[in-house]
Formats: sequence, structure tokens, C-alpha cells
Amino acid sequence: MINNIKRINLNHSFIFFLFCNIISIITFKAKNFSISPLICLFLILVIGVSHGSLDHIKGKRLLKIFDIKNVFIFYVSYILLTIFIIIAWVLLPAISLLLFLIVASYHFGKEDTQFLTTNHNSINPLLYFFKGLLIILAPMFFHFDETVTIYKFLLVEDETFYTILDYIETNKILLIGIVLSTLSSVLLFIKEFEIKKFVIFLDYFSIIILNYYLSPLVAFTLYFCFLHSLRHSISLIIEIDNLDFNNGLIKFLKKALPLTILTAILCVISLFFLNNIYDLNSSILKVIFIGLASLTFPHILLEYLLEKYEK
Repeated sequence: MINNIKRINLNHSFIFFLFCNIISIITFKAKNFSISPLICLFLILVIGVSHGSLDHIKGKRLLKIFDIKNVFIFYVSYILLTIFIIIAWVLLPAISLLLFLIVASYHFGKEDTQFLTTNHNSINPLLYFFKGLLIILAPMFFHFDETVTIYKFLLVEDETFYTILDYIETNKILLIGIVLSTLSSVLLFIKEFEIKKFVIFLDYFSIIILNYYLSPLVAFTLYFCFLHSLRHSISLIIEIDNLDFNNGLIKFLKKALPLTILTAILCVISLFFLNNIYDLNSSILKVIFIGLASLTFPHILLEYLLEKYEK
């Protein structure tokens, strides 16, 4: 099963790498090429969100571990944590954004890589963090002003926060961070070396290409939907049925559809109300990133508890 996942993910990374190169050529030839924020939101709601839409099933597994029979407890806890994150972001946007970027770096690095490692030692979490940090640093390195503008749209108005960002950008700290991310990818590649680990470098160059040629929002959307989310969904499909991928895919879609639709409806409602206060693009950015943060924290917590207690 593990070798099957590695093989599928290697093929997936190679196809995504080719896709990124095609996008870069199109962008280079067509100077005004872009994807609207509305399309980015649609892709994230349809493809991106679905990779976490089996959390209710995982929640039942967690309740079973703690011998809790009332599934209502899980739903209430999950929703309350989501609401708490949104409230925290409104009250403390700079701190919430910083925590989200740190947690997201680790999450992206781990979920995009852990299927390649069998020796889980104490240094792996640090390598995962620095590897995933590329997702956060690359947009700022190639499009600093655009990235800062997005942060401002996310309710972050603390001037000290932007003074620190300017200091980081001026003193080449972003470049140092990318070098550290590169070194972490190299270390993960040479540990327990096998040919399938070229996934790491295919993903690395795909992220660099996307962020060099595209705006931060579009680059993140393509990465999040077509690399990160699809990879996680593939692992869930194989987990459902490791003998028949097509059968696993059908079952996954049936199980993922309810929460995916519910999340999409809530996001559209939020967009409707936000659009009465802010312009459309600003409202979309808030729904995408604050919404993802509110879903990411409980998703990561659930994954952590399952990983800890199922062992």
C-alpha cells in the first residue's frame, strides 16, 4: 500500500510539474494572463476543501478511541473551534495570521512529504516545517508588495507587523528562509534514499515556478488545489480501498460531498454579507484565507490526535 501511494504521488508530482511549466509558458507569452479571485475561490471550494471533508468520519474514529458514543460532541467541538478561530482573527488579526502561517508551513510540509518517510524521528517535524515554509516565503520573495496587500485585506492593520516584514525583506531574511527550506528538502531527499523521493524536488520547483510567474493568490490556489489537496485526497481514496482505486474514488466522493457542499454554502453566505462592507476581491480574500484558517486548525488538531492515539 505504501509503495502504491509513493508511485501514484510521484506520477502526480510529475504531471503537476509539467502543468506548472505549461502555465509559466502561457504566462510568459500572454503578459496579461491571470485567473480572477472568483475562480480561485471556486477551485478552493470545489477541490481544495474536499480533502478535509472526511473529518466527520475521522472524528467518529477519535470518539471511539475515547469511548464516547455521542457524535454530537465532535460536531459541536469542531464548529466551536472554527468559530473561535474566526473571532480570534477579528480581535487579533496580526497574531492570528502569524500563527496561521506557522501552522500552515508545518502542515503543508508534513502532508506533502510524510508518505515518503518510514523513520519518524525527532528532527522530521523541523524539516517538515522548513520545507512547507517555502509556500509562505516564495510569494513574499517574488511578489512582496502584492503579498503585503493581501495581508492588509485580511484585517491586519498593525504597522509594527509591516515594519517587521519590511525589515525581513530588506535584510535578505526571505532568501535565507528559502535556502533553509531548500536544505530541508535536500535532507528529506537523502534520508532513506529511493527514486520515488524525486517527488520532493518536483514539488519544490513547481512551487518556485508558480510563485515566480503568477500572483500570490493564483499560485497558492493552484498549489493548494492541484498538489496539496489532491495528494491528501489520493491517500484517503487508497485508505478507503487500496485494491480498487476507482471504487475508492467513488466512495470518497460520496462521503466528501455533504461537508464540501455545506462548507461551500457557508462561504457563499459569508461572501454575500462581506460584499456589503468590502469590495468583491477583498471579500473573496477574506473568505479564502480566514475561512481556510478556521478550517485548518481543527483539521490539524484532529489529524494530530488520531496520529497520537491510534498508535
